[in-house]
Amino acid sequence: MINPAKIEEIAKQISSNMPQGVKNLADTFESKTKQAIQNKLAEMDFVSREEFDIQSKVLIRTREKLAELEAKVAEIEAQLDSDKHAE
Repeated sequence: MINPAKIEEIAKQISSNMPQGVKNLADTFESKTKQAIQNKLAEMDFVSREEFDIQSKVLIRTREKLAELEAKVAEIEAQLDSDKHAE
């Protein structure tokens, strides 16, 4: 997930680089900017790296299981074919 501390750091950098006459507006600007960024990020459908890694492992296990089942089905089909030809 996006680190809220990083968003706050970016907002502070923006406000610290403003002209001195605008410093009193910087606090409002910083909070509004941070709020807007957080709202937009919340609207996006991100997953954490941990969630992604877990789902990747699940997918790998699922693919392995599918390969095993495909091999078993092929073996059963071959056995059925050989039984048909033996009759």
